Amino acid sequence: MAQRKGLGKGLDALIPGGDFSSAPSAEGVSYIPIDRISPNPYQPRSEIHPEELQELCASIKEHGILQPLIVTVDEANAGDFILIAGERRLKAASLAGLESVPVLVREKMTSQQQLELALIENLQREDLSSIEAAEAYQQLAEEFGLSHEEIAIRVGKSRTAVTNTIRLLKLPADVLDAIAEGKISEGHGRALLGLENPAAQSAAMKSIIHNGLNVRQTEDLIRRLSERKSPISTVKKEMPLEVQNFEKQLRSQFGTKVNINHSKQGGSITFFYYSEEELENLIEQMLHS
Repeated sequence: MAQRKGLGKGLDALIPGGDFSSAPSAEGVSYIPIDRISPNPYQPRSEIHPEELQELCASIKEHGILQPLIVTVDEANAGDFILIAGERRLKAASLAGLESVPVLVREKMTSQQQLELALIENLQREDLSSIEAAEAYQQLAEEFGLSHEEIAIRVGKSRTAVTNTIRLLKLPADVLDAIAEGKISEGHGRALLGLENPAAQSAAMKSIIHNGLNVRQTEDLIRRLSERKSPISTVKKEMPLEVQNFEKQLRSQFGTKVNINHSKQGGSITFFYYSEEELENLIEQMLHS
């Protein structure tokens, strides 16, 4: 697997000046009873596979917890803490029979910081599905008013990547479930966005799974399905193969539906967008391509 680039400026950059408490050691690590740690209400990861938990439990029994969890003080309950990063380690530690776990204590964290830190920790560990990441990005945008550019800076992604990931949430629930469960990839999902009808997207998704289509084959399928319902389908069928390939490449590069109207006298290229953010993203991509 290719090594991913570093995310943002690191976890500590999100919470400058955070103090440690609860009798820290020389390294700033404290040991806190598991029953004093509550789950992070802003945890973006919604599912932990049982087999992963069992493997981590076995490792903890053998080697202990090698990396401290990150918690913040629970201001509503004196003496208690809220988990920020390390949900899987905490659950595995409990399963392994540990009574306390090593933690780094961060104080005075806002709700936004809790979500950002949990999101970045999961992205660094590649623990989030693309749908969980999309939902976390959208929460940062809607609940905390961050632009796609600001989210991209915080998580070390390009704005294009953030926008394209959020766009997946426009797909119907059964398609989102298929992506989250790994039955189809994020690339398949982006291709399905080329169909405007949710029922057609769901039907195409079933065909992708049944026939084992890769992303390129899926793009071909979406193009054929789009042509059937397009008023310019007759023109499309007569388009040179080279022009059809150009259209397919543009859809893949810009992550949105693209139509090329071609004739010997000239033609036009139409890019589709579904929000102001997507329009800005398209323009930025075109200017820097």
